[in-house]
Amino acid sequence: MRVGVLTGGGDCPGLNAVLRAVTRNGISIHGHEIVGFRNGWLGPLEGLTTPLTLDSVEEILNRGGTILGSSRTNPYKVDDGVARVKATLAEHGVDALIAIGGEDTLGVAEQLTHDGVPVVGVPKTIDNDLGATDYTFGFDTAVHIATEAIDRLRTTAESHHRALVVEVMGRHAGWIALHSGLAGGANVILVPEQPFSVDKVCDLVRQRFERQYAPIVVVAEGAAPAGGEELLATGERDAFGHVRLGGVGTWLADELAERTGQESRAVVLGHTQRGGPPTAYDRVLATRFGLHAIDAVAAGEFGSMVALRGTDIVRVPLREATAELKTVPPERLAEAEVLFG
Repeated sequence: MRVGVLTGGGDCPGLNAVLRAVTRNGISIHGHEIVGFRNGWLGPLEGLTTPLTLDSVEEILNRGGTILGSSRTNPYKVDDGVARVKATLAEHGVDALIAIGGEDTLGVAEQLTHDGVPVVGVPKTIDNDLGATDYTFGFDTAVHIATEAIDRLRTTAESHHRALVVEVMGRHAGWIALHSGLAGGANVILVPEQPFSVDKVCDLVRQRFERQYAPIVVVAEGAAPAGGEELLATGERDAFGHVRLGGVGTWLADELAERTGQESRAVVLGHTQRGGPPTAYDRVLATRFGLHAIDAVAAGEFGSMVALRGTDIVRVPLREATAELKTVPPERLAEAEVLFG
């Protein structure tokens, strides 16, 4: 059996660990041949392939990014896209496909399943916003990086008696902001799920200064003030209809400085959150996902996605993973508010 595998969407720590596990288990246990498709869904569209062998995945477990490359290509936005994908799979003798990605990549996988392409999904996103799985790999690494940055920024904020606003990733879900903010002891955490009051943020910042400490505000890129809208880095939309968000951290720092009279600075962590080697947790989770994904292919369970439930890896329908984003529930936000100030 020839099994294709691709990595789509934004890069993420742990992708190479999945590729390693798929290849090793596929070849050594199932006797499959593994074909890597380069640059996400662009690979099946244009026939961009590379063989994955035991040697080619030998030293990639701790590497960030993806050796296959990625893109935000959407076959359903390309003329004859589905027909071209099917033609490529037939030309290369690929019997099944493993798609590793987030909501967009797996959304395409789910559609292709209905169009007769045998696909198994693996959940990947640093935002941890995919439904049907408790955690996605890459999230732990992103939180670790953001937390370390907050720890480092706190010392310079205290030295200069200024407020620091740390902007982290999170388009529609504030999981990174919540977890890194809690772990870093932030005084304010702002997420897309709940519009925030600038006046309330200013009050918390003033209280912190009154206690002779420098405040740390963590804000997700998709967070917006009450009555306002999320800030855009650019109005251009990608193949999945997404715009680039960014700028809320700088905007908020300026507002704080003007309203409180205290010096404020913004730090945008950006792509550092998803770069570099994965944490041990993400390496293990990604490896387990890869092992179970190739097992699902061998069992013929197409249209499914491997998922983490508690400590177990299970198989769920792809439609469950892509039907609705997993956002931060109100009770989790209430937990954080107890620690503010």
